[in-house]
Amino acid sequence: MSVNTTPEPAVLVLEDGRIFRGRAYGAGGTTLGEAVFTTGMTGYQETLTDPSYARQLIVQTTPHIGNTGINVEDNESDRIWAAGYVVRDAARRPSNWRSEGSLDDELIRQGIVGIQGVDTRAITRHLRERGAMKAGIFSGDDAAATDAELVARVAEQESMEGSQLAEEVSAKTAYTVEPADYGWQGEPRFTIAAIDLGIKSTTPERLAERGLRVHVIPATSSFEDITALNPDGVFISNGPGDPATATDQVATLRRVLDARIPYFGICFGNQILGRALGFGTYKLRYGHRGINQPVMDLSTGKVEITSQNHGFAVDAPRGGAFQAPEQKYGRVEVSHVSLNDDVVEGLHCLDLPAFSVQYHPEAAAGPHDSAYLFDRFFDLMAANGAHSTNSKEEN
Repeated sequence: MSVNTTPEPAVLVLEDGRIFRGRAYGAGGTTLGEAVFTTGMTGYQETLTDPSYARQLIVQTTPHIGNTGINVEDNESDRIWAAGYVVRDAARRPSNWRSEGSLDDELIRQGIVGIQGVDTRAITRHLRERGAMKAGIFSGDDAAATDAELVARVAEQESMEGSQLAEEVSAKTAYTVEPADYGWQGEPRFTIAAIDLGIKSTTPERLAERGLRVHVIPATSSFEDITALNPDGVFISNGPGDPATATDQVATLRRVLDARIPYFGICFGNQILGRALGFGTYKLRYGHRGINQPVMDLSTGKVEITSQNHGFAVDAPRGGAFQAPEQKYGRVEVSHVSLNDDVVEGLHCLDLPAFSVQYHPEAAAGPHDSAYLFDRFFDLMAANGAHSTNSKEEN
């Protein structure tokens, strides 16, 4: 993988043979992945460092990218996880009081191959019509191959369906996020075991701000690993890949539900709850990605503007309470739906202390309409006999 000192020719090649020509952006060379688009107008740094974008080529629908530069505070993980980056107008230089460098330089430093100067509106319309698909970015000498050769190389890569990626992006060792580090005064109120399938750093921070001690544990953690922490609640994060491959996490969550430990899941954690309850999951045509996705809370009738990043969804019926396919888990209802396409955006167990949403209430970047869900998790633990960490230590 080479480094570009001047913009070289570059091409974005889609699986169905559509080709877009532009100039290199970031590192030069070749990268392969699934082409997806995100509709957020801000937060490109949080997007790039979101582990849920692993093995994906991000197409930014907002034309001007890089104008505020990058800084260490806005990263959602310790690296860029996106496989490639597609923008229309890359900023020539950043201009922001928080900027510590340019996005172009950061892409080069981390070896992220990108392309600029392409019609991202046309690319987005194509993906909306044909669906997210395999793609590749080729720049410099790599772009000199024939169109047929490039399309063939793109088609040879693995599909996102059937991909097991959470273990690749998860933390390898456990760590703890303390409430005192995020403004909480006094003893922690509860202790959480958070299974990291690609967690964004803001998520445990939002929990810690509410007085919750968060033990972040790897994706491969067992039920015994969870109970060893004596948690008041269990949380499963967002993450990349096909939820049909998360058989270990589904089995672990079923043991959590059997033990009636309060549970909250977001994004991948919503899909895992769905599969634990016996529902199927399926791949969306082009997914939901961006910070302006409208969702209705069916319990209140309120509409939330949400931050989302997912390509799979839970297949569950709408229209009130019904028996879970895994009948021992009792009644469940779809709690939230997308107002764009009626996709299931949340599940609520009526006979178990468990709920989940398909979107990102930590909203980094994004609106804060859904922040109440963290408080709902606290209330769920309090209502189900959880005790404060201080009380447990005294006992």
